[in-house]
Amino acid sequence: MQTVTTSPTAFRLATRLDEIGFSDIVNIRNRIMKLRASGATVYQFEGGEPYMNTPDFIKSAMVHALEENRTRYAPSSGIPELRAAIAEKLRYKNHIPAQDTDVIVLNGGMQGLFSAFQSVVNPGEEVLVFSPYWTPIKDLISHCQGKAVLVPTGVARAEGFEETLKRYAGDRTRAIYYNTPQNPTGVVFTREEAKAVARFAQARDLVVIADEAYEDLVYDGEHFSIASIEGMSERTITCFTFSKSYAMTGWRLGYTVACEPWMTGLRKTTLYSSNGVSTPTQWAGLLAFNTKSNILEEHRAAYRQRRDLLLAGLNELGLKCETPAGAFYAFPDVTRISNDSREAAEFLLDRAQVATVPGVVFGEHGEGHLRFSFSTSIETIEAGLDSLRRNL
Repeated sequence: MQTVTTSPTAFRLATRLDEIGFSDIVNIRNRIMKLRASGATVYQFEGGEPYMNTPDFIKSAMVHALEENRTRYAPSSGIPELRAAIAEKLRYKNHIPAQDTDVIVLNGGMQGLFSAFQSVVNPGEEVLVFSPYWTPIKDLISHCQGKAVLVPTGVARAEGFEETLKRYAGDRTRAIYYNTPQNPTGVVFTREEAKAVARFAQARDLVVIADEAYEDLVYDGEHFSIASIEGMSERTITCFTFSKSYAMTGWRLGYTVACEPWMTGLRKTTLYSSNGVSTPTQWAGLLAFNTKSNILEEHRAAYRQRRDLLLAGLNELGLKCETPAGAFYAFPDVTRISNDSREAAEFLLDRAQVATVPGVVFGEHGEGHLRFSFSTSIETIEAGLDSLRRNL
């Protein structure tokens, strides 16, 4: 029998994956699943998706598309009707001067961000990232063999964005990742803050990759798209998703707006990865845009109620928490429990059966905090707070 030998040089992953890891949040979910399987009660605040179901009229649109056999290949950039509806929404809601050709439909906001970084960042280049940041961003940049440079959001807001960005920018700086409302802190950048970032980007000739996944979940202030500023649409790639606004996380439907040459990059990365988005899903997304309803306002009011309930309880317990202006996360200071956020998360899970995400997962500037999602039922928030009161 012939013996086949392997060599370390042949049987190894491509080096571009060396700096890319797996999500800590997935590991936390696995731990929770084991606890629940053993019969334990766990109050889950670690999640990152809407608690409600997809609206019935959107589900009906999917069924209708299937019944009409709208199941064949669609253009890899998206069906024309949906792209046109998105472009109109971008012009009138986000004030971004977009045409149909500036829009591409993608598999959720994640594919938009992946394609954006792939289209912009070269090996060795740096991306300025406001921190704490959504965990996959650093890995998306690493996949390009680039480097994330963390810019503390709190310092930028206190000392000025242009001055702060100037301290972290260098000769290799290529782009800025701009997320508002922010995950995990719920910070919503103001119009003036957006203008300051825009001035810096224009002065340094940088590209902005804007993540506006939570645009419809703003409770205090306003959502403002940086690409709407004069001179910014041509240097900004803005990523949106249906996931948070319409409770469509599992549908994997998002869209990105950009001018050339970025759109060519987005089209190429899409063509040679997913080759587009499920055709019936796109028809359902079109109905989500074209159906007049109060769904966004109703969702926003429900989240505000949950936010206020959770914040009152956390602050009462001495877990000081600034009020998040957007998204559906609270990010309290938990140093009274431990300066190590992983230890604090373990303590709450072991003692109170309350599941959260350690702040350090979101970068060094998140240490000493935990992320609580208030995208859950009122009953879970009340029960979780009661458990904390008994066990802290």
